[in-house]
Amino acid sequence: MLFNRHAELLVHGAEALKAVLAGGEAMAQNCARVVQYETQADQVTLEVIQAVRRTFITPFERGDITDLISLMDDAVDQMRQTVKAIGLFELREFDPLMQQLGDVILQSAQKTAEIVGLLSTMKKEADRLHVLTQEIRQLEEHSDELHDQGLKRILQTNGRSDAMAFIIGSAMYEHLEKVVDRFENVANRISDILTEHL
Repeated sequence: MLFNRHAELLVHGAEALKAVLAGGEAMAQNCARVVQYETQADQVTLEVIQAVRRTFITPFERGDITDLISLMDDAVDQMRQTVKAIGLFELREFDPLMQQLGDVILQSAQKTAEIVGLLSTMKKEADRLHVLTQEIRQLEEHSDELHDQGLKRILQTNGRSDAMAFIIGSAMYEHLEKVVDRFENVANRISDILTEHL
């Protein structure tokens, strides 16, 4: 199923992004992996949209299918935007709170992949789907906390002495937090679909 393939690419992208945030000699290679997975995900998204146009019977509404795959694609697109910013700023090391955001992103991707795997039996798996969507929302709340803590830390460390470091640090926290926001958008759309079909 194309949705499962896209979800798999989300997880791979999140794993690569987490590896980027660990720094080290493989950082450039890991950034390239994020870009590679995003490109592959774009292709899957296109295939889904084309398949919806050709298929007479779909598992749920065509609009729901295109909305959902587009929202999933937004998540991996934001991962690519994040590594693009990393390259632009020539970053080599990352705050521990940024690395924690990388963990949250990976957990969100893994839960999204589990959700996608259950969509074909959504009525039977409704309870589990509700739990997973709620867990993604909780991860997003945690990402907000990490974002705020990170901004406070760089303000205390660099706010008065190094304005550029503060600007770059804030931009990075913003990019990372946005990835989790995109996963929450997916979870919210899944909840809407469940409400419509149960």
